Amino acid sequence: MSVHGPTLIVFCREPIPNRTKTRLIGKISVNAAAALADAFIRDALNKAIAVRPGRLVIAASALHGAANSNYFKRLAKRFAADLIDQGEGSLGKRMARALEQSASESTGALLIGTDTPSLPARLLARSLDLLREHRVVLAPSLDGGYYAVGVRGAMPGIFAGIRWGRRSVLAETLSRLKDARIEYSLGPAWYDVDRWSDVLLLTAHLARNSQSQDSPCPQTASVLKRLGVLRDAR
Repeated sequence: MSVHGPTLIVFCREPIPNRTKTRLIGKISVNAAAALADAFIRDALNKAIAVRPGRLVIAASALHGAANSNYFKRLAKRFAADLIDQGEGSLGKRMARALEQSASESTGALLIGTDTPSLPARLLARSLDLLREHRVVLAPSLDGGYYAVGVRGAMPGIFAGIRWGRRSVLAETLSRLKDARIEYSLGPAWYDVDRWSDVLLLTAHLARNSQSQDSPCPQTASVLKRLGVLRDAR
C-alpha cells in the first residue's frame, strides 16, 4: 500500500451469534445474522484494499478485546491491516478514538462502517480523494446518518452528545461543523443495511445487477444466496 494516501479504518464488531445484526433475528436465525455480519466485514475489507489506502486499520470491538480475538487477528493478517481496539464508551467516543490516532497525519484518516456492503469501490475511493482536499468528509447514508467520516488534522469535537441511531445524526453533525466553522465536504450517499427492509432492498439491487461481472459484495451475495433470500446472484 502507498504510504502517501489517507489511512482507511474499517470499524467493525466481532460477528458473534446473538450479539450482532440483532435487528434481523426473527427473520433469519442468530447464526445466519452472524454469518451475514461476517460477510459484510469481509466485503468491506476487500473493498478497502481495492482502493489502495496509505494504511489499512481494523478498529475492532470484540468480546475479550481485539488483541485476544482470533477472528480479528486472522483478518488483520490476511488483509495486511493494523489491528486496534475500539475501547469503551459511546459510539462517538469510540469513533473519535479510532480516528484521532491517524487523523493528525498529513494525509488524514477515513473511517467506514461495514453496513453498506453494496457500496461501489469507486464511491469509497471518491471519499478518500475528497479527504485530500478537505479537513472533514462525511458520506451520508439514506437513513439520516453517515457510513463514512474522514478527518485531516486535529480531531474536532463533533461526536459528543450526538443522538446516535436517529435520522438527525448527519444534520446534527453538520450543524456542529458549521458552528465550529470547520470546512467539510459530503461524499457520495448510499444505503445502510440494518433492518429486514434494508436486506430486501439489497437483494433487489443485487438481483438486478446479477449479470455484472463484478459484484460489489460477493461474500454477502453468497450468504444471501445460501439463505435462499437471493436467487439470481452469481
